[in-house]
Amino acid sequence: MNYVLFGIYPYIAITVMILGSVIRYDHDPFSWKSKSSQILRRRQFVIGSVLFHVGVLIILGGHLVGLLTPIAVFDAIGISHGAKQVMAMTVGGIAGVMALIGGALLLHRRLTDPRVRAHSTLADTGILALLVAQLVLGLATILVSMQHLDGHEMTLLMSWAQGIVYLRAGAAEHLAHVHWLFKLHILLGLTIFVLFPFTRLVHMISAPVRYLWRPGYQIVRSRRFPAE
Repeated sequence: MNYVLFGIYPYIAITVMILGSVIRYDHDPFSWKSKSSQILRRRQFVIGSVLFHVGVLIILGGHLVGLLTPIAVFDAIGISHGAKQVMAMTVGGIAGVMALIGGALLLHRRLTDPRVRAHSTLADTGILALLVAQLVLGLATILVSMQHLDGHEMTLLMSWAQGIVYLRAGAAEHLAHVHWLFKLHILLGLTIFVLFPFTRLVHMISAPVRYLWRPGYQIVRSRRFPAE
């Protein structure tokens, strides 16, 4: 079962995420949007959205760098396993709390405001609830990590992630004896990958970074001064 969940399921999740996103964009491009409800209950939306997105971006960046950078690189630059674990716990903890507060505000808004709830789909509310649950699990793993700061369990997680991404045999064996909270956190993360193409999360791929170098200016007129 360990091999199925952590040796096979990751490739199924990644395949579904990539192929599902490509197929959705090709066959139903007009659904490729976040369907923002900012016009409704705007103040809570803005606060929650900023905290959530900033926190999640920091967490994603930290996971990519922390898990996929070869352990030999950290050893070469003199960062011990324990120091890396403490750094990951500190940065991840702060970003996780930010994202959790923001996610809780957004979820509360969707569940309690009748207009926002009417504007939301089951997928909208469901994926947000899963993301909040994932953040709770992520913060809970910090409590486990605090019990042993030698970085051993962290290196096992790094070895597993690099084994999956770099197609190394025996990746699942690295997770055989890690704490169950880490396993549950990984499984929920992989399940979010599976659901990714079928939810509003696809808008992450279409972040409007092109606006940073777009030539010219965008002219916006207010209603008091309509175009002639």
